[in-house]
Formats: sequence, C-alpha cells, structure tokens
Amino acid sequence: MKHITACPILAKYQYTKRHNRVCAELHCNICKEIVVELDNKHWYDHVPKSVETSHEDKVTILWNQQLRTDRTNPNKPDIIIRDNKQGTCMLIDVTITGERNVIKKEAKKILKYKDLIIDIQRMWNVNTTVIPVGTISKSLKIIPEQHTGKARN
Repeated sequence: MKHITACPILAKYQYTKRHNRVCAELHCNICKEIVVELDNKHWYDHVPKSVETSHEDKVTILWNQQLRTDRTNPNKPDIIIRDNKQGTCMLIDVTITGERNVIKKEAKKILKYKDLIIDIQRMWNVNTTVIPVGTISKSLKIIPEQHTGKARN
C-alpha cells in the first residue's frame, strides 16, 4: 500500500476496495455466527444487506448505517451489532493501514465513536463498545524461503 499512497487517486480507490472486501468478509462471518441465512456460501460472493436480523429478532446487524441521534454525529461504523437478548451493542470499524500505524489507528477509532456510544446507550439502553479492526496492508514484504533456511512443505 505504501507505493500506492504516492498517487492519491489510486490510493483512494485501492484503499476503499480493500476496506470494503475486509468488511464484507467480516459481515459474512458475523452473519454465519449469529445464524442469519445468507444467499451465498462464500464470503467473497457475499453482498451485505443494510439490515440483517437473526431468528426471533434477537440480534440485528446493520451494515454501513448512520444512526440518527439527538446530536449531529457524522460518524458511521462499518458494522453495528445490536443484541437485544444480552442488551449489548458493538460498533465495528475497520481500518486498512501499514504495520506501524495499526495501534494508532485503532485508538483513533475508539475516540471517534465516543459521542455515538453515549447516544446509543441512552437511546437503546444497551452496553455499547467499539471494536476497532486494524488490518495490515498486504504490502508487507515476505521473507523469501532461501533467506530463512526453511523448506517448503
């Protein structure tokens, strides 16, 4: 990703594409875990719906939704999981970054949603947490096998 960032047009497109694929895979796995029936078996065919609900409406999964609250809040998590049975809400936000920035970006995500957490807890009466997902860019260099001394299996 480092070499792509030199060109702002390519960087935005590539970042968005990778970000959306990571989010779609995450969404697919969450849906499978919560027993939501999906149209496709494989994550790479998965096209997230705006709203998914589990059987008996115990869990609601929101995809890329901006929540309306009393305050103006421009922040929009990638995925929101509201568990009515357990009284919890998770805000999941993904960042694609280089290996040096993962912790920094995750901390920024937690701060970014501070006001929204307060609003959700007040509106829905649920315990709310932010789950920042910091993924590392695929541009990491792989050490060739001849330099590690390990043979292929």
